[in-house]
Amino acid sequence: MKSRYHINVFYSEEDKCYIADIPDLKYCSAHGETPEAAMHEVLIAQELWVESMRASRKRAPEAKYRPAVYALA
Repeated sequence: MKSRYHINVFYSEEDKCYIADIPDLKYCSAHGETPEAAMHEVLIAQELWVESMRASRKRAPEAKYRPAVYALA
């Protein structure tokens, strides 16, 4: 499954694992031992997040987040 939302993946020294989060989806994040594992888990979390919005008859937010690295583009 491909995400239409931007996903941040980073290593957390405090948690000793990789964290993946989707800024446009409040509280949607996951972790894993590798960046790939964190990405896999956050895609599952995203799917469940969007499904729960549909179940409550709400719309998922538009993809708006753009990291600062793209600000010049």
